[in-house]
Amino acid sequence: MQLTLLKCKLHRVCVTQAELDYEGSCAIDESLMRQAGIREYEQLHIYNVANGERFSTYAIRAEAGSRVISVNGAAAHKASPGDRLIICCYVGMSEQEAVGFEPTLVYCDEHNHVIRVGHQIPAQAA
Repeated sequence: MQLTLLKCKLHRVCVTQAELDYEGSCAIDESLMRQAGIREYEQLHIYNVANGERFSTYAIRAEAGSRVISVNGAAAHKASPGDRLIICCYVGMSEQEAVGFEPTLVYCDEHNHVIRVGHQIPAQAA
């Protein structure tokens, strides 16, 4: 059986720009991509905390250290500068590969600085 698991996420990054006329994609600071384990052109699932929009696109590099999160092309209608996003990548693996697997979870502040990195999400309390 093949499972689809969360590979990594950038949690609550802040949109710095939305470029409607740019070729579609999401530009992410290369340093953040590296820290999370996101590859250039990898499929992204993006969840907009500000307005509830959910969409998919692919990653492109923004200059390392720039803190840029730019939602481009048609997706620019779904996010505005200042919106907080959760950007996720998923991976397919066998049940055996999934044993002991932990995602990379990168938590950011409103300026897209990493505030912590984790590998587990605590159980939600009742």
